Amino acid sequence: MRSFISIDVGAMDSLVSLEKELGEAGVSLKLVEPENIHLTLKFLGEIDEELVPKIEEAMREAVNGIEPFTAELVGTGAFPSLDYMKVVWVGMRDSGETKKIAGALEESLQKYGFRREKRFTPHVTLARVKGARGKEKLREILSKNMQKNFGKVRVESIRLKKSELRKEGPLYTTLLDVKL
Repeated sequence: MRSFISIDVGAMDSLVSLEKELGEAGVSLKLVEPENIHLTLKFLGEIDEELVPKIEEAMREAVNGIEPFTAELVGTGAFPSLDYMKVVWVGMRDSGETKKIAGALEESLQKYGFRREKRFTPHVTLARVKGARGKEKLREILSKNMQKNFGKVRVESIRLKKSELRKEGPLYTTLLDVKL
């Protein structure tokens, strides 16, 4: 089953508003459904169900000693760059907890054969760019919101999610909810 570990953000009004603006800009995009907005701590890809207990153990170790915290959603950007946009994002800022959790997950999960990521940049994906149409307008919207504060999110748990890819968009199911 295809899976990932996340911090769920959901349909915050400010993010839904930005998605609406992006959707009306005439850009070739696939917007993330508002209820699916999340920060990916670790993309796992296809996993066997028998690995779930080991993943749960890694998740519990990763949050050990970390209290619930508040993160700010600040600024917009695109990966890999504003000149070559594939993913549109809003940044997530905290006192280092998110990076600490992601780093601990990388470390723990490596021993089960999961590939180590090069660099972790805390963000929530809002859209995937599907083509060149309207990229100037997209660049304009992102530039206008580069410093914008989209609000705060309270982080109280991390979740193992199953992702089923469907024609109408992915269906995410929470398999584990590990409290901080």
